[in-house]
Amino acid sequence: MTTTFDSIKTLRDALKPLRANKKIALVPTMGNLHEGHISLVKLAKQHADIVVVSIFVNPTQFGVGEDLDSYPRTLKADTEMLKDAEADYVFAPYVEDMYPVMPPPTQVLAGNISQILCGKSRPTHFDGVGIVVTKLFNIVQPDVAIFGKKDYQQLAIIKQLVRDLSFDIEIIGGPIVRAADGLALSSRNQYLTPMERAIAPQLNIALHRLAIKLQSGAVKSIEALQVLIHDSIKAINALGFKIDYLEVKNQDLTPITKFSGHQTWIIAVAAWFGKARLLDNVEVEVQY
Repeated sequence: MTTTFDSIKTLRDALKPLRANKKIALVPTMGNLHEGHISLVKLAKQHADIVVVSIFVNPTQFGVGEDLDSYPRTLKADTEMLKDAEADYVFAPYVEDMYPVMPPPTQVLAGNISQILCGKSRPTHFDGVGIVVTKLFNIVQPDVAIFGKKDYQQLAIIKQLVRDLSFDIEIIGGPIVRAADGLALSSRNQYLTPMERAIAPQLNIALHRLAIKLQSGAVKSIEALQVLIHDSIKAINALGFKIDYLEVKNQDLTPITKFSGHQTWIIAVAAWFGKARLLDNVEVEVQY
């Protein structure tokens, strides 16, 4: 049975007696759920006795002119999906309960890692993520929290937050779930027109082409890497995308500085296609 709570107090009251002998998992979402979200719920069930899924369109992580007002809110449909997935609790709080004062005067800042990649064009986004995730961690007090790897930077920031604020929470990254044609599932994919939707998988195809070139071992300098990235950006933009960024980083999102030995790199991209901002990434094993 899936139970929905819309206040912090009622959820806390429900979870309190369970903590002594139940392991609790949290899956934070903004709703408008798809199979990618459901895969995170299924992963959470493998690691805990009780699964709490939060549904909250968090206003603090939207910048000026972004899609806060138009972001799809589908609580009834979401709840039905979560019942089918056998989530235990749905937490769908009101903004006024989460943020008694708006904008909240308290901040949770992630530092340098929040200023690269998405942070360049969305400078306040991860500050908003930091405070809402901290609040959810304090409200739910989970043993485990599940985040999707599609937003690779967000996952890295959450891991840093847990480390630096001493949360006793295991953070697990769920694999990217894709449509049959390779497009990473996202609530914002519905902004794509039918023609754009047909072309959108080319973004992931371009990442894999770049990955193959990196794995060939031919790139042995920062300059050569930058040329390869520049060529990939040019090819993607030629398809009608508008690249926000396309970067190759170490697994911890630090800059690549060496071209020797075995390494794992991450190719991360954000690109506008029509009204949709698409995120994707590919992990690459390289051996020099």
